[in-house]
Amino acid sequence: MTDSPDAIRADIENTRRELGSDVDALADKVTPSKIVHRQTDKVKEAVGGVKERIMGAADDARDSASSAAGSAGELPHKVVAKAEGNPLAVGLIAFGVGLLAASLIPASSKEKDLASSIKDSAQPLVDEVRSAANDVAGNLREPAMDAAAAVKETATDAAAAVKEQATSSADEVKSGAQDARDAVSGS
Repeated sequence: MTDSPDAIRADIENTRRELGSDVDALADKVTPSKIVHRQTDKVKEAVGGVKERIMGAADDARDSASSAAGSAGELPHKVVAKAEGNPLAVGLIAFGVGLLAASLIPASSKEKDLASSIKDSAQPLVDEVRSAANDVAGNLREPAMDAAAAVKETATDAAAAVKEQATSSADEVKSGAQDARDAVSGS
């Protein structure tokens, strides 16, 4: 870990940004309208997949019926035989039609009231999470300032020690030079 005040400030700002985006993501995730939208999309995708599989089976039945050398009266029998061979497909078709119809019907006032009450119930949690995030950011501010002050103090002390050491070394060099001059003069 670095002791640079700028690095500490940058870390604090990064933490604040990450915390803010986490709080926003959490708020987005627990918003009732977003939950309903995600669930609706999942159901639509599932119905679409089932529809594709079933439509493929219907196309296969139509192709086989049209390619058969039999009369037009055989077509209903072949489709019924295809469906009888796969009752799960028939059930899924009925289920998909029911879901599709349910998704097209507008929400009732009771459903809207429930969604509103869930949103109202979740709002204190969202506010609490935001408050906690702000508290954490506020709690980090003071230790960061203390750390910055400690770094500044350490840097000041180190600079003073270096200056003192340099002065002492200069005095030693000067004294050594004087002794050398005296020794050369005395010889």
